[in-house]
Amino acid sequence: MSTRRQFIQQSLAAGSLLLLPGAKLWAQEGGTYKKGDISDFSKRLQPLGRILELEGYYVWGCSSFVDPAGKFHVFFSRWDAQKGMGGWIKGSEIAHAVAEKAEGPYENIETILAPRGERFWDATTCHNPHIQYSQGKYCLFYMGNSNGRTNTKRIGLATAESLDGPWERMDHPILDAGETGDWDDHCTSNPSFINYPDGSCWLYYKSWNTEEYEHPVDPKIRGNRKYGLAVAEHPEGPYSKYSKNPIIDYSQLGNNRQLEDGNVFMENGKFYMLARDMGRFDHEVGIILESQDGIKWSEPKISYFGTSHYMEQPPAPPHLKKYGRFERPQILMQQGKPTYLFVTSQGGKYQTASPFVFKIND
Repeated sequence: MSTRRQFIQQSLAAGSLLLLPGAKLWAQEGGTYKKGDISDFSKRLQPLGRILELEGYYVWGCSSFVDPAGKFHVFFSRWDAQKGMGGWIKGSEIAHAVAEKAEGPYENIETILAPRGERFWDATTCHNPHIQYSQGKYCLFYMGNSNGRTNTKRIGLATAESLDGPWERMDHPILDAGETGDWDDHCTSNPSFINYPDGSCWLYYKSWNTEEYEHPVDPKIRGNRKYGLAVAEHPEGPYSKYSKNPIIDYSQLGNNRQLEDGNVFMENGKFYMLARDMGRFDHEVGIILESQDGIKWSEPKISYFGTSHYMEQPPAPPHLKKYGRFERPQILMQQGKPTYLFVTSQGGKYQTASPFVFKIND
């Protein structure tokens, strides 16, 4: 006879969730969520499994695009496993791979953007790739830094006429940090780009304040991550920051609540943002927000659960401190519809990190 946990996992494999009697949903060991906190989006997810488990590497952040021939191209961060999880900020590179299906197998893996060394704004890392098509070219947004630390994190752009490259990157960031004392004076990171319906280019970004980072309320999570918006006529910029930034700010709720890894997409004329929860519910789930205009956002609901809800894993090894949760959600859009969700988590075959794919059912 199946246990309740096994029944839930079987339901998830079929692309659905199990709603228990009453107002709550069982979602993880020792945890419950209110039925009203569970999004419809979460019920559309069908787990397919891990991809890009590369020996000798941590793989983090995977953004995908389908070419005219129907092949899946992924752009992802990777770094030498000997550097540990912290290698993302001082040695990440961005690679490209191709497959016939979203769940792989992926082949022709090659590095396309690597740290450029001294004097460049992306001297020490290239990370957080986000691929979009805009104004006749493929646009690969990413984050770089110049000193191996967070205070030089900036958003940059590389463009190409083909998903296979060659990629031409700009010599300067497309979005700088704010003035000293501003909410975003520390960095610009985690780019998410959309072609707004009026033809303009909207770039969402994460940042926080340096003073809060250097004198944190919670030493485990330094600073409070908020989201801003910048708008331009072209993907390359110049970008003007929205005057009422930040557009998402959970700091007033206390307990250092915040969010990160925001990925914005549109479906049926409405805007959605997927993000990693950092305290609205807990630190295991993802969240989803919706908006009519891309500026004013709803209260969050749960977009997906922790890793144990979708797959079995051995106990967390001592060197993996973010074990058990998905991060860096990236939506694949096809013909105006979200079709796949790519996330990343620690663990896997080599006990490092690798992406995980969900199919998004109608």
